[in-house]
Amino acid sequence: MEELVQVKGVRKSFKVGDEHLEVLKGLNFSIIKGEMLGIVGASGAGKSTLLHIIGALDRPTEGNILFHNQDIFTMNDTQLAEFRNRRVGFVFQFHNLLPEFTALENVMMPALITKTREDAAVREAKRILTEVGLRDRINHKPGKLSGGEQQRVSVARALINNPDLVLADEPTGNLDSKTSEDIHGLLWGLNKEKGQTFVIVTHNDIMVKKMMRVIRLVDGVIV
Repeated sequence: MEELVQVKGVRKSFKVGDEHLEVLKGLNFSIIKGEMLGIVGASGAGKSTLLHIIGALDRPTEGNILFHNQDIFTMNDTQLAEFRNRRVGFVFQFHNLLPEFTALENVMMPALITKTREDAAVREAKRILTEVGLRDRINHKPGKLSGGEQQRVSVARALINNPDLVLADEPTGNLDSKTSEDIHGLLWGLNKEKGQTFVIVTHNDIMVKKMMRVIRLVDGVIV
């Protein structure tokens, strides 16, 4: 089993007034290539903070994140931005799609940022949108798509640059039970058929039961 990510001694504090609030308190674990790892815990336990640090959206106060044995926080901000775009995909509870662009254009965006030729970006975006079941919806803007369709666009966008890791923060938290089940099936299919590595923060009991492994956070520590 290959370790894709190693989380070593990660702490995160925030200054609140004159005090420091410690949200993460020295976490240590690994993410295995090809696994589907769940992170669960009560609100305020530090789940989203941890996800943001793994994805280099935020820096830890202490500790290291090793990605293929490289400490990502030795990079400067420009290098980190490139790392995030090329190596990590993000799926959030609220889809964060650009309303003025079509599904195709939203999915293409990360590829264009990496200087992929536009014709190649179009081909890849169409392929992935077809793969997630949106072949007939690629020219619709988000306002014309259902919540589940918007989340499928978000998943497609996360996959456009063929990332090593996809991080999902409550990806079905804003969806009804039937649509949530559809998104679960999509994510598990991508994991089983493509070997895509996922780390998913969720409160969904059905999703938790299907995870290969689950990390539970309580007050910033793993229990």
